[in-house]
This record gives sequence, C-alpha cells and structure tokens, in this order.
Amino acid sequence: MTRNVALLGSTGSIGRQTLEVLENLGPDFRVAVLTANKNYALLAQQVRRYKPGLAVLSDRSAAEKLSREIDPGLCRIEAGAGAQVLAATWPGVDLVVAALVGFSGFAPVVAALKAGKTVALSNKESLVVGGELLEREGLLKREKLLPVDSEHSAIWQCLGNTAVSRVNRIWLTASGGPFRDWPREKLSAVTPRQALNHPNWSMGPKITVDSATLMNKGFEVLEARWLFGIDLNRIEVVIHPQSIVHSAVEYIDGSVLAQLGLPDMRTAIQYALTFPDRRPTRLPRLNLFNQKLTFYEPDRDRFPCLDLAFQAGRSGGTAPACLNAANEVAVDYFLQGKLTFTGIPEVIDAVLQEHRPVSAPGMEEIMAADQWARQKARELVENPRNRSWCICKP
Repeated sequence: MTRNVALLGSTGSIGRQTLEVLENLGPDFRVAVLTANKNYALLAQQVRRYKPGLAVLSDRSAAEKLSREIDPGLCRIEAGAGAQVLAATWPGVDLVVAALVGFSGFAPVVAALKAGKTVALSNKESLVVGGELLEREGLLKREKLLPVDSEHSAIWQCLGNTAVSRVNRIWLTASGGPFRDWPREKLSAVTPRQALNHPNWSMGPKITVDSATLMNKGFEVLEARWLFGIDLNRIEVVIHPQSIVHSAVEYIDGSVLAQLGLPDMRTAIQYALTFPDRRPTRLPRLNLFNQKLTFYEPDRDRFPCLDLAFQAGRSGGTAPACLNAANEVAVDYFLQGKLTFTGIPEVIDAVLQEHRPVSAPGMEEIMAADQWARQKARELVENPRNRSWCICKP
C-alpha cells in the first residue's frame, strides 16, 4: 500500500535528503505535499519532478513567483504560515515529515498530530517550545511521533518497547562542533564562516551554528525529555567527536545499548519513513575496523548554551519558547556579522532573566512568549549600551 507523504521544508538540508531517500525507496511512497519558506526556484524543480497535489510557500511573493514558474494546473499552490498548517493536515496524507526550521514548524506539527497524522519529526523546536502542551493534550504518542534526528533515532532504536522505568539514563552524544578544542579567549573572534564549517555533518546554517554553540544539543535534551518521557536529570550529554555512536541508553541493570553508524542523516530518515520495517539501502556502511571512539564531558563554561537549555527546561511553561526565540534572533544576528559568537548565549541569558514564565501555557501563550522574546532579543542587540558585549566590532 502506497504511503502519501507531506514534506514540510522540502528545500532545506533534511528536506532534500528526505526526497533522496524517498526516491530510493521506490513506489511504496508518494510525495503528496511539498512546502518551503521562500525558495521558489528549487521548489518549482521539485514540483515538476514529484508532482505533488499541493505546494506551499510561507512567503507570499515567492508563491506568486512559483505560480509563474510551473504549468497551471500542475498542482495547487498556497501561501502564508497558515498554508503550512493546511499542508500538515492535507487529506489522504499518511505521514508528515516535519523538516521546517525553528518555531515555524510548531503550529504545523501540532495540527498534524491533532489530525491524527503520523509525524516524522526533524523540527525539534516543536517539542522544545510545545512539549508540555502536547503532553497535556495527549498527543505525545510513540506510534505517532517518530524521531528523525540521528540521536533520537538512536535512543528510539535502543529503547524498543522497553518501559522508561527500566532506564537509568540516556547518553546523548554530541560532536562538540568545530570549536570544541578552542580556548575561551578565541571564541569571541569566531566568524560565521568558521562556525558553518562543521567537522562531521552537512546541515543548514542555523542548526550548524546551534551545533557549534551546543544549543542544538540543549534542544535535543528537551526534545528527548518529551519524546521518551524521561526526567531531565536522567539525560547526560557526552562529547563524542567521531559522531559514530549516535546515542545510547543505560538500563537499570548497568547494560548500555548504543546505536552506531556513519554520520549520515539519511539512515535515520529512512528508518523513520519505513518504521516498523527496515529496508535495504545503498548508503555507505560503517567499517568497525580501526575505529577510535572517544568520549568526554562537555565544557559548560566555554559553551553555556547547554546549561541555558537545561535551565529553561527546568523552569518549564513558556521559558523554553523564550529560549528558542532568543536563540533564533541571536543566531541570525551572528550570521549577519552583527553579533559575536560569545554574544549568542549572553543575549539568550539576558532574555531568560527578564522573562516570567507562564505555567501550563496554551498555544496563544506560547506564541506570545515567542514574540516577546524575539523583540527583547532585538532590543538587547540593537541597544548601543550593549555593543561592548554583543556587537561585532567594525
């Protein structure tokens, strides 16, 4: 039986890799919906190739350009953030691959889960900002929410059907990023080009910077908390520069089960698409001979974003939404060359200190917290008084 797939974020790194995997899987899967933010040119190519029933661009002007790029009647075109929700709930879709970047994926993921869709989740921010809400509404069901991140896929595979009560802790691995061995005094001079040069993974710019600051690992901690229903104090981050062990589960009897593989997102993507089955793949295989695997503790002083994520997770309520929003703004300023690398956690910390979390938030409260934090982060960066600690020197 053919599975109809809605791919949200098809022009990004995960989206493009997902399409490659779908092609290799063959006719058992059909691309029914494609969405993007504003990359109309690439989306037009994808529409011509996969012939979905619906194509969505969040940017309305880009959607108008798309309509001029493709033949009339080839597929329905919609625009705007609300159209991403339409795509996530499109009739006949069996599986929604959520590969949108940042907060933009939150509302579509919630809508897809409420519509009873199975969601292959790459948009970790959805659980960072809304995990508490989704749990309260009974939407965090293992059979409906399938992890795509390699670390969470590893945990998922190691857990199987074992009850979380039998788990002592989760070992969440991190490469450490390109600056794991840099001294503190050099970090303030990091350039966007250096930050985007990840040693192991090929990813989009935002997640690559998040990996360099360890904020991505902080987000993954919060995601794991909600995906697997485990307390934050039972999630341990470990630096593993080789990115061969994708994560591990330590059971109460002392046994540790780990999932290994090459640092290639396509493996985790395929497992989410074909679960509970496993399919053959032509992807490169891991050779265990002569592998050197090392593990050590993260340096929380040099990379404070990790503790900021734990702090927001323990505060709960709307604090994680503020964490994510402030990070998105700070990373954007850094990529523009307007904020130092070390200024990213300073901006986030300042926003969190001013925020008063709303407990048990609904969708409106989460969105309001997101908007407040974005505005506050912009004010902190743009305020001339703060230039000495967060603005890059000309």
